[in-house]
Amino acid sequence: QVQLVESGGGLVQPGGSLRLSCAASGFTFSSYTMSWYRQTPGKERELVASINSAGRLINYVDSVKGRFTISRDNAKNTVSLQMNNLKPEDTAVYYCTAKMWWLQKSPDYWGQGTQVTVSS
Repeated sequence: QVQLVESGGGLVQPGGSLRLSCAASGFTFSSYTMSWYRQTPGKERELVASINSAGRLINYVDSVKGRFTISRDNAKNTVSLQMNNLKPEDTAVYYCTAKMWWLQKSPDYWGQGTQVTVSS
C-alpha cells in the first residue's frame, strides 16, 4: 500500500534550522509531483513547496522563499524540505504529499504529518 512517512520535525528556536524528510513507498515515486503542506489549528492547510517528478519545476509559497528548499532523490524515493531561519509563524504540522500531475489541484496521497514548533 501507499506510504508517506515524514520525519525530522521537532522544537527549534527562532533562527534555527530543521530538515524534514519523507520516505515514499507503494507507488512510482519518480512519476509523481511531491509537495509539503502545513497546517495550524484554526487555519486552512497551506501548500508550502512543490517539486515535479524530474525535479526541474519547483514552487514555494511567498512566506518561505529564500528560507526553505525542497529537494528529491528519485533513487531513494525520498523528498526533503530544508528549513532555515525558522520563525514562530512556521510552527505547524507539516505533511508530505504526492500527486500525479503538476497542475493537479489536490494530492493523491498524504503522510501522517510531523510537528514543527519554533519557539524560544
